[in-house]
Amino acid sequence: MKIVVIGGTGLIGSQVVNQLQDSGHEVIAASPNNGVNTLTGEGLTEVLQGAHVVVDVSNSPSFEDNAVMNFFKTANENLLPAEKVAGVQHHVALSVVGTQKLQASGYFRAKQVQEELIRASGIPYTIVHATQFFEFAGGIVQMSMDNGKVIVPAANIQPIASKDVASFMAEKALEKPVNKTLEIGGPEKFDIAAWMKQYLQATHQNYEVAADTNALYSGAPLTVDTLVPETAVFLGKTHYADWISKPENQR
Repeated sequence: MKIVVIGGTGLIGSQVVNQLQDSGHEVIAASPNNGVNTLTGEGLTEVLQGAHVVVDVSNSPSFEDNAVMNFFKTANENLLPAEKVAGVQHHVALSVVGTQKLQASGYFRAKQVQEELIRASGIPYTIVHATQFFEFAGGIVQMSMDNGKVIVPAANIQPIASKDVASFMAEKALEKPVNKTLEIGGPEKFDIAAWMKQYLQATHQNYEVAADTNALYSGAPLTVDTLVPETAVFLGKTHYADWISKPENQR
């Protein structure tokens, strides 16, 4: 099969490409760096020619409300019709657990639009809802900083290693479309504050962490399990304590 990975040079995409190449299929990492731009449509017709499967793990470079909506809406309005013309038989897309419950956030409103465009495209699809990646802990600390303290929602999270997400995405790319959303997460559920403390301790940062029932996540309020999968079909094998103990993961 010919498999095109949109966002194929990013954190998830590069790992998906490597895993799929090991399976002996023709795999193309498509990104603006190598002449494929879903926002402008540049290179789409050429790269999709003869493609059986498209895996979309691309993400917006900006999380500002208007920019992120423009990214996911425009990219998919270009990509999906081009796939239809090329005869693509399976569209596999990465999204986020809780997207439908987080519509107060501009980012998640944009992800919801992406998902609706996929469902309406007429192309057989698999949408994967993943929980937050281990690699995002530092970013969550930064976005939760308030007067030198880390203030996070009093809620749970079930983070997953990006390599486990990539392996699931690669697996789905080689299977038949399910035409529905599949949820995946990590092996352990944490209180967000406990996860942040574990990250800060491992990276030798001494910020105080506090949980607040009124704190927002990416601009949206949370219930206790908004970010936790309801019916996970796969739980990653990598445990956070093992992952964060490795120096290369402490950056």
